Amino acid sequence: MSSLKQILTDGDNFARETGCRITDIREGYARAELTVERRHLNAAGVCQGGVYFTLADITFAAVMNSHQQVTVGVQNSIIYLRSAHEGDTLIAETEETCNHHRLPFCETRITNQHGDLLCIVTGSGYRKKDSFNYDTLG
Repeated sequence: MSSLKQILTDGDNFARETGCRITDIREGYARAELTVERRHLNAAGVCQGGVYFTLADITFAAVMNSHQQVTVGVQNSIIYLRSAHEGDTLIAETEETCNHHRLPFCETRITNQHGDLLCIVTGSGYRKKDSFNYDTLG
């Protein structure tokens, strides 16, 4: 028996190697966390933007595929509001705002351990005709 959480955790090597941990998946919702380490810092000494995007991308994939239909990302937009620092915990929560049969849309809000909003990512996907085979979400 495999779950969507297990497939995404085991199958997304980049997200796993970056330190992303999916903590919750429900239909139309996903949550993941990452602790900012020295390896995540840019030349200015703050969390590199690609880390935010990677964390948002793994929750985006979870939400988009939570309906057991293969869905791929086609567009994303990211707005950085605050910087994260070494030792911070980034928490990404993605919610499906439009469950369209072909072009679903999501919003991801990334906060730190204090609840400060750091970044917002919006994105849309394309639902293919193929089924995504898994037994459970979590």
